[in-house]
Amino acid sequence: MSAEKNFTALGLQLPPAPTPMGVYKPCLTDGKYLYVSGHGPLLEDRSLITGRVGEDLDIEQGKLAARQVGLAILATIRENLGSLDKVKRVIKVLGMVGCTPAFDRHPYVINGCSELFAAVWGEDNGVGVRSAVGMGSLPNNIPVEIEALFELH
Repeated sequence: MSAEKNFTALGLQLPPAPTPMGVYKPCLTDGKYLYVSGHGPLLEDRSLITGRVGEDLDIEQGKLAARQVGLAILATIRENLGSLDKVKRVIKVLGMVGCTPAFDRHPYVINGCSELFAAVWGEDNGVGVRSAVGMGSLPNNIPVEIEALFELH
């Protein structure tokens, strides 16, 4: 199945593609690569999920926030490329978790996004290399920020 068909089968809703909150582009195509700037957990009403994992949000809420970030990234891809099918595979994901100093399950939280990408592009093309790190704070008190690199067809 195509990425668009896989996404439809998931029954999820994309938020509106986010607009930049500073001087940068949401994504940039360079040859056969698509670089996606850091995205936050944007909801359908354009509000953001906020709070720190381990303080305001538990680990499962953090994972859901990461999935919401993945949906925001998909919205940016669709708006800028016209279709998720133009992406061949995920190359790299960098996940940043806004959390308490004692929280150490960053990879579990970022799985919320990684599992979404695997469902959209399949296990072979939807899983790339990844880093998951904790941060003392993130913009606007969001719990997760993710940037990604994709290969295009």
